[in-house]
Amino acid sequence: MFESLTQRLTRTLDSIRGQGRLTEDQINTAARELRMALLEADVALPVIKSFIDKLKARALGAEITQSLTPGQAFLRVVQHELTEALGGTSEPLNLRAQPPVVILMAGLQGSGKTTTTAKLARRLKEDDKKSVVVVSCDVYRPAAIEQLRIVATGVGVDVFPSAVGQDPIQIAKDALAYARKQFADVLIVDTAGRTTVDQEMMAEIAALHAAVQPTETLFVVDSMTGQDAANTAKAFADVLPLTGVVLTKVDGDSRGGAALSVRTVTGRPIKFLGVGEKTDKLEVFHPDRIANRIIGQGDVLTLIEETTKKVDAEQAQKLAKKLTSKKGFDLADFREQMQQMQSMGSLESILEKLPGGAQMQAQLKNVNAEKEIRRTVAIINSMTPQERKFPDLIKASRKRRIATGSGVEVQEVNKMLRQFETSRDLMKKMAGGGMAKMLRRLGGKLPPGMMPPR
Repeated sequence: MFESLTQRLTRTLDSIRGQGRLTEDQINTAARELRMALLEADVALPVIKSFIDKLKARALGAEITQSLTPGQAFLRVVQHELTEALGGTSEPLNLRAQPPVVILMAGLQGSGKTTTTAKLARRLKEDDKKSVVVVSCDVYRPAAIEQLRIVATGVGVDVFPSAVGQDPIQIAKDALAYARKQFADVLIVDTAGRTTVDQEMMAEIAALHAAVQPTETLFVVDSMTGQDAANTAKAFADVLPLTGVVLTKVDGDSRGGAALSVRTVTGRPIKFLGVGEKTDKLEVFHPDRIANRIIGQGDVLTLIEETTKKVDAEQAQKLAKKLTSKKGFDLADFREQMQQMQSMGSLESILEKLPGGAQMQAQLKNVNAEKEIRRTVAIINSMTPQERKFPDLIKASRKRRIATGSGVEVQEVNKMLRQFETSRDLMKKMAGGGMAKMLRRLGGKLPPGMMPPR
C-alpha cells in the first residue's frame, strides 16, 4: 500500500532530514519533488495545489526557519499536512442511534460492496459485539444475492432472503421489519451497482435511502482507480447524503491517489480500508497513522492492535514466563512463533507498519516469506522432541535425517538453525525489558490495557 509514493517521498525527505539549516531554494526543491510524487500517485490536482501551498507557507515560516532541527521540523509539517488532507481525525460509525442502526452500502459494480458488507458485519459482531442482519437488494444479479448469503453465513451473521424479480424497496422495508422483530442491533443493506453512474441507478438508491432512512450511508470504491475514485464518490455524494467512504483493494494500490483525494473532493471521511480478500481484512481508517505510513514512519499502533487480536494471549504469557526462567527459548517456541506469524497475514502487511518497512520490503521483493515460514515449520516438525528442546544436539547426521524428513537440502536446515539463533538472541533482549521500553516510549497512544507493567 502506497509503496511508490512512500519511496518517492522518503527520498525527498531524507535529502533534507539532517540539514542544520534550510534555505528557500531547498524548500522549493523539496516542494517540487513532493508535487511530482503526488502527481505520479494520481492525486487530484486541487488536492495537490492545496497541500503544496500550505506546506510551503508553513515551511517558510518561523516554525522551520528558526528551528534547531529544521529537517525534522519539515518532516513534522509534511506529516501534519498529509494528515489534514486525509481528514484530520478518524470518524467511527454512528452506532448510538435507535436500533436497528441501518447502514446502506452504495457503489459501482465490482467495487467490492458485497465483500465489504460481510467484512463490516464481522467487525461489528466480533469487535463491537453487535447482532447483525444483512440483506441484498441487488435483484439484477442472482450471483450477488448468493454471494452475500455465502460470505455472510461464513462470518456467522443473519441473512434476510431476497430474490431476483422482487422490488428492492420492498425488500429493504421487509428486512428492516425483520431486524426489528429479531431485536438486531444493525441492519446492513447491500445495494445494486452499475458499471457507470446512471440516472436509473441513482433514482433507485435514493428511493432505497428514503425507505429505510439509514444512519450510515457508505460509498464503497476501488482505490486502484485513483482520482477517478474521488470523482465517482463525489457523483454519489451529490445525490445521496453519504456519511463516509470505504476504500477497497488498498493492498493492491501502490499509488495512494484515492486515499489522498477522497476527503477533499467529497467532503466525506474515509471510514474503512479494505486491505485483503479475507473477511478480517478491514481496517479502521486513521488519517494520522496512514500519513505516518506514507512518509515511511510506519504504523506501530495498528500493528500492535492487530497482534493483540490475532496472537494467542495464553501462549504469549507462557513464552514470556519461559523467557524469564532458566528454560530459555527452544525450537518448539520458534515453531510456535512462525505459526503465529502465519495467522497475522502476509509479511508485507506487517513490514509496511514498521518504521523503514518500505526499504525492508524492497530488500525482500524476491523472497516468498510465506513459503519460507512453511518450510521452517516442516523442518522443525521433522525433529524429535529432544532435538527441539536441545538444538545443540543437532549435528551432521541428525541434520541429514531432518533434511530428508522435511524434503529439503541440509543447507536449508543450517539456514533455519541460524535464523533460530538470531531469534533466540532477540528474545533474550526482549525478556530483559527491551520491548517494554519500546512500548513505554509510545506513551498514552497505546490502546487501554496494553501498557506493560513498570
